Amino acid sequence: MTATPSTEPFVYNPYDADLNRDPFPVYARLRAEAPVYHNAELGFYALSRYSDVLDALHDPETYCSRHGITLEPRSPLPLLLTMDPPEHTRVRSLVSRSFTPRRVLELEPAMRRISTRWLDEFRDRGECDLIRDYSGKVPMDVISELLGVPEADQDLLREWTDAMMSREDGNPDIPPAGIEGATNIYRYFAGEVKQRRRSGEPGPGMLGSFLDMELDGEPLDDLHVISFCFLFIIAGNETTTKLIGNAMYRLATNPDQRAALYADPGRIPDAVEETLRFEGSTQQVARTLTREVTLHGVTMPEGAKVLLLLGSANHDGEVFADPERFDIDRRNTAHIAFGHGVHVCLGAAMARLETRIALEHLHEAMADYAFDEDRLVRFNSGNVRGYAQMPMTFTPDRRR
Repeated sequence: MTATPSTEPFVYNPYDADLNRDPFPVYARLRAEAPVYHNAELGFYALSRYSDVLDALHDPETYCSRHGITLEPRSPLPLLLTMDPPEHTRVRSLVSRSFTPRRVLELEPAMRRISTRWLDEFRDRGECDLIRDYSGKVPMDVISELLGVPEADQDLLREWTDAMMSREDGNPDIPPAGIEGATNIYRYFAGEVKQRRRSGEPGPGMLGSFLDMELDGEPLDDLHVISFCFLFIIAGNETTTKLIGNAMYRLATNPDQRAALYADPGRIPDAVEETLRFEGSTQQVARTLTREVTLHGVTMPEGAKVLLLLGSANHDGEVFADPERFDIDRRNTAHIAFGHGVHVCLGAAMARLETRIALEHLHEAMADYAFDEDRLVRFNSGNVRGYAQMPMTFTPDRRR
């Protein structure tokens, strides 16, 4: 199933705020008309079809990560996301111990406690801002507790993370507030590492575990410890915050799907998977070519930056029937919202569990709900899709 080609010219700029409000028609045109798209002005190529994106994710030797996974300059930190095998394999084997299925399930009571705490703040009011009052709070608290970050510091870290990820309309450059946010996050964890090293006690959470780890027979150095914390505080917060918001919005605007959840809360995992496919919070990742590649008649040179459009791939009609329909009854759940291959998201199980618990608790607390469309504010970012503000009204469920 393919889209009908259009004669109207179009430009794909991942930083364009108008496009980000609804990128899916442009994705359809990319798949149909320019499956290997070239933006000469911003200096990147983009793959939009499911099979091409999946193939690239499975070929890290050709589509490498070591030069960065966004269009912006690569971070100087040794981040797991910007490593390639064999280094990536060695380092990932260390940190993956904190994200085993058993370890994630052990976090469920804490997730439920944190979710209930923030929900209790507004459950009787009949109105809230979903991001400010709930979905921006819960994931940060969960990852902070996992890392061992004190509660008093969590709002600051959330503010710095938001600033770091936000982009000005049409501009790929990191704004001054974003640079300041990244610097503050680095300084914060550098200070924590220094303090714990000096005390001789690794302290609580994953941060304490990192301080006790060894890599190739040597203690993990401070830069690697800081980098792990830097990555997890961002990845563990921003994407899940937006995923919860996207799920609630799609359910609000598809009342038949929402009714199915009220009738059978056991369907909530299906809603999570369909949200990941339909409107996952990570829309694209970048890779750099280690050799020349010709695909669909287009030659991409060695060294070219290539965007892998996960959001477009998950709407490919060659793979997903009626892809523009939000359908929790969908049986094909082979989406690639968390990537695939060696770089598949380490925190996928945790994000799924957090989002499932959030939808359970919100639907238990609200007999119905609606968003104020005129006051919704999108979060403008090159690769993160979601909302910055989501004012909503709801009818409290007095039966619980």
